[in-house]
Amino acid sequence: MAVLYSSTRGGEKGVTASQAILKGLACDGGLFVPSEIPTIENLKDWKELDYKQLAYEVMKLYLTDFTEEELKNCIEHAYDQKFDTEVIAPMTEADGVFYLELFHGATIAFKDMALSILPHLMTTSAKKNKIENEIVILTATSGDTGKAALAGFADVEGTRIIVFYPKNGVSPVQERQMVTQKGDNTYVVGIHGNFDDAQSGVKKIFNDKELAEYMNSKGYQFSSANSINIGRLVPQIVYYVFAYLTLLREERVAEGEQINVVVPTGNFGNILAAYYAKNMGVPIDKLICASNDNKVLYDFFETGCYDKNREFVLTSSPSMDILISSNLERLIYRICGDNPVMNKDFMESLQNTGVYHITKEMKDKLESYSGGYASEAETAAKIKDLYEKTGYVIDTHTAVAASVYDKYVKATGDVTKTVIASTASPFKFGRSVLNAIDSKYDALSDFEQIDELAKVANVAIPNAIDEIRNAPVLHDHICEKDAMVDEVKKFLGI
Repeated sequence: MAVLYSSTRGGEKGVTASQAILKGLACDGGLFVPSEIPTIENLKDWKELDYKQLAYEVMKLYLTDFTEEELKNCIEHAYDQKFDTEVIAPMTEADGVFYLELFHGATIAFKDMALSILPHLMTTSAKKNKIENEIVILTATSGDTGKAALAGFADVEGTRIIVFYPKNGVSPVQERQMVTQKGDNTYVVGIHGNFDDAQSGVKKIFNDKELAEYMNSKGYQFSSANSINIGRLVPQIVYYVFAYLTLLREERVAEGEQINVVVPTGNFGNILAAYYAKNMGVPIDKLICASNDNKVLYDFFETGCYDKNREFVLTSSPSMDILISSNLERLIYRICGDNPVMNKDFMESLQNTGVYHITKEMKDKLESYSGGYASEAETAAKIKDLYEKTGYVIDTHTAVAASVYDKYVKATGDVTKTVIASTASPFKFGRSVLNAIDSKYDALSDFEQIDELAKVANVAIPNAIDEIRNAPVLHDHICEKDAMVDEVKKFLGI
């Protein structure tokens, strides 16, 4: 049965998966959602599938206008030697919790899981829809999406990619990964502002109809690699299905036994993918949404009020330093009964006042979610505690999730078997991780710390780190937040 896509704001309906992937954002500023969330008939039958085989089974349910050959070709090109483990998404048990390691790809963060396949989905979609324009990928990043998108799209024929990031809002390793990116079709710009400024600027460019017409006349059209693109969300569903089946295969859970999932959350796409997996029939009970000091999502789940009018805090988990969680719109649309008019009112209120309040009926539909947050001190303490207990080293984002999980268990007594989404390698945030373990390492340079971390964690330094050690800076562009469109035009020569 064909799954079609419509805008959360009602402006577009009956859009195919390939068209939605190409557009990224709907014309009315809404996000594309499937006409239905498909169900998995016999989950246990997939128990012995490897990651690539499972990716096909899950993704074909959503991307119904892709042929078997097209989809399998995209999957084969995505989940290859770029990953340093054959399993793609291995699971490690530490201190009674299962850590789903999503950082074994080319850029050592979970964004690789979706951004390895998105370029192939997009170029296949362009051929399917007879697109002759060059596709310009426009992306805002809080640190990880940018590098993963750059690596995915570098030198992909028929595409160009422009990434905006907050100049002082990412880790040194994250920044170095981006500014040393090779590829004639890549362009990286640091903006004076925070991630929300970058994301708002990108959305504004997408919604500029006059610019879109001008771009078209020059042979270009925009698309997005951010998690607002449905081509990002669908591949993320796969690893939650895979995590459950791994536990089932290893007899860690019985058939039908429920698990909880904890996700360190910024833009809400990762935990939304877990929600979709749950709605497909994966036995997930609680979805525990973990925030850092930018706890806008925690407050939302507590009160039903989303309020971005607060101080923006720079933390040691920068990929979560976000006050406008774009993908939450897909959840709001669903809990208001797929009502685009109602959803649009909420989003306009957010844009105009920075606040919206959901109804009691809507809040009642969030019973499967639990929100929590961890301070900087709690995050560091968790890294140290887990290392001292088990020798296992986690990054700052994963530590936020692990700390929130500890609080959740203490508050509820719920000891359901739990999977924590481990979203980045500790090597990506070496200084913060090592300082949490012992402050004596603080005097070392960034790369000296990475060498030390390898010894402490007893883990080899990932290739993604080694290759940027002495790589030349290729992108040194910086602009004000209101000059982003000028940078786009400069790169395209228009």
